[in-house]
Amino acid sequence: MSTAQRTRVGFWRDALVRDVLSMALAMAIVGASLGAIAVSEGVPLWMITLMGAVVFAGGSEFMAVGLLAAGAAPVTAVLSGLLLNARHLPFGLAVGGLFGRSWPRRLLGSHLMVDESVAFALAQDTPEEKRRAYWLTGTALYCAWAPSVFLGGLLGQGVGDPGAFGLDAAMPAALLALIVPSLREFRTLRAVVVGVLVAVLTTPVLPEGLPVVAALVGLAAALPLPKALEEAR
Repeated sequence: MSTAQRTRVGFWRDALVRDVLSMALAMAIVGASLGAIAVSEGVPLWMITLMGAVVFAGGSEFMAVGLLAAGAAPVTAVLSGLLLNARHLPFGLAVGGLFGRSWPRRLLGSHLMVDESVAFALAQDTPEEKRRAYWLTGTALYCAWAPSVFLGGLLGQGVGDPGAFGLDAAMPAALLALIVPSLREFRTLRAVVVGVLVAVLTTPVLPEGLPVVAALVGLAAALPLPKALEEAR
């Protein structure tokens, strides 16, 4: 076996590569569901495709589609997406050193900053491993996400009702899978429970998409409790 062949075999046997490709496949399914749902709600195919390529943030894109479909002003959708993605500020502090010093690399690295690329990077031990994991994960997920949103939009034009194939459940299922491991921490569990209650209670009275925004108040429940309450608990 040649050196090049051994290198290719070693690449595909790499545990990180296998994990990233599995995540990319899952995100492709979620991206297809986003495209199908958006088109079925009346969002032009070119617009949702552009969002997939430029925004590259599944939660914000789903929220924007829900708000626009409910008749909300575009500025509301944009501000809601910015609020939801405010978590990227501490992310940038944690992984910004992995991007390099040149402006093109820093801009590209910032665009590829999603929950998964940050999580895979921080799970590594050395700076070199962190850098490799970040760029590999971000690039793989982007290459899976943007085309899948477009293909899902094409599918949505023919399907009509994405719920008939269960595509509307893809994003909630993916988000649930991402947060379940974090629920072992009490503060995270507290924030999730508060957010869920707010979303459920406001769903009958708020337009579609807004209960998700209202549920962000659950983030306050993740803040440390006053010392006296913490000791009592």
